[in-house]
Amino acid sequence: MSQPQQSPSEAPQSNVMISPIPPTDYGAFVIDVLARTSRGSRSIDQKELCQCIGLASSFLVTDTTINPQTGIDTWYVGFSRVVDVVVALHSRNELELETINTASKACSECWMVAGSWRGLSNCRGKVKEVAAKLKRVLDPNGKTYRGEAVYTP
Repeated sequence: MSQPQQSPSEAPQSNVMISPIPPTDYGAFVIDVLARTSRGSRSIDQKELCQCIGLASSFLVTDTTINPQTGIDTWYVGFSRVVDVVVALHSRNELELETINTASKACSECWMVAGSWRGLSNCRGKVKEVAAKLKRVLDPNGKTYRGEAVYTP
């Protein structure tokens, strides 16, 4: 004998409280990754740096969605800092082609996310600022780095 199904309004109500999700913070994440990858060394593991850079567009979404008040700022601080590291590696003559390619792709992805998600279009200006830092380390043609082709959208 089957029981009659309850309509959603007749379903028992739960008193379970769901804890809010702690906000993400790309700025703090970048600092943590940089501290771990350079601990005890003057060099930075560029493979880990690339993974960190590759998460920029994801953090753009999570930082701004979970924390609408300051999420744009935490994302921008992280993205700007990680690109500052790329520029520093260039200055030290240590920048690898894969790292500059990853940073360029991250700028492109963040640009697309900022234009696609409601309320993030004002982030495009911040992406332009970060991309301008990268552009300064490219060869004069703006398409290569030390003679090697770089990802450009």
